[in-house]
Amino acid sequence: MNFEEIQQNIEKDITEIKEFNSLSLFKSKYLGKNGIITKLFQELKSVDNNENKKEMGKQINLLKQLVEEKYAQRENELLLQKKAEGLKEIDITLPPYHIIKGKKHPITKTMEEINSIFLRMGFSIEEGPEIETEYNNFKALNFPEDHPAMDMHDTFYIDEKYLLRTHTSPIQIRAMLKHKPPLKIIAPGRVFRRDAIDASHSTVFHQVEGFMVDENVRFSDLKGVLDLFTKEIFGNDLKTRFRPSFFPFTEPSAEVDVQCVNCKGKGCSVCKQTGWLEILGAGMIHVNVFKAVNYDHEKYTGFAFGMGVERIAMLKYGIDDMRLFYENDIRFLRQF
Repeated sequence: MNFEEIQQNIEKDITEIKEFNSLSLFKSKYLGKNGIITKLFQELKSVDNNENKKEMGKQINLLKQLVEEKYAQRENELLLQKKAEGLKEIDITLPPYHIIKGKKHPITKTMEEINSIFLRMGFSIEEGPEIETEYNNFKALNFPEDHPAMDMHDTFYIDEKYLLRTHTSPIQIRAMLKHKPPLKIIAPGRVFRRDAIDASHSTVFHQVEGFMVDENVRFSDLKGVLDLFTKEIFGNDLKTRFRPSFFPFTEPSAEVDVQCVNCKGKGCSVCKQTGWLEILGAGMIHVNVFKAVNYDHEKYTGFAFGMGVERIAMLKYGIDDMRLFYENDIRFLRQF
């Protein structure tokens, strides 16, 4: 074996390489499956004399090391050369490309604004699972067995015990089981219902649940919190009103309206000439809910409220079709 001749060939071959493809062929020629040095290692197995075998093995390893060093060195030189050529092609006198920055989705912006308002009022954020138990979603919230919302056409059931939550109110149950009063919590998240998709309904949408529990919590406290919220989200010049309503988990219950953001209460097509727009439901937490979480209902009282984030966003930004939020039309999203 003429190791000196092989070494000379290695040094000669590496100097002739001008591109990456040739560099790969160089490595394959010497260290590939049928490469020159690979064959030398195979021939070494047939050498009987241990002294000769040891010396030959040393020489072959030196050749292998030389190939690897020359390969790495030439690869680095080619990379630097390519980089330098690329820099020459750049005309630094040209104006820069306009980079379009991403923006937050209007639902995300609205959700963050709602959370920020309540955080400034001393509320904390609690989260819960989107796959909920029927007990937390309905029974613990005082839903009767024959309530329409428990039927299959309204709720996505996974099995007899689990379902996709239809509102964020189950977080109220989870939070009260975890913490003792006083509590001031909001619970934002996605909810799921078997609704027909149209301009004002979707099978997936977002809610923010809020509740407060302490001694001597009154309905007037609820009115004060929600009145402040509507002024923060829509502006100080709009009034709110409370109308009697019914929810299984609150008593008394109310629906909260705000003066139409479009006509300022004068009456228009948006508010159907009433001057008012419904934005959320609220009420004092029902005694049976306190019993479900082992709260002393004679000592503690509380209020709860819930709102649809899409509904707030539609009113705030003057959008008349909820489906626009989910069509991923870049022309629509760029407006925000």
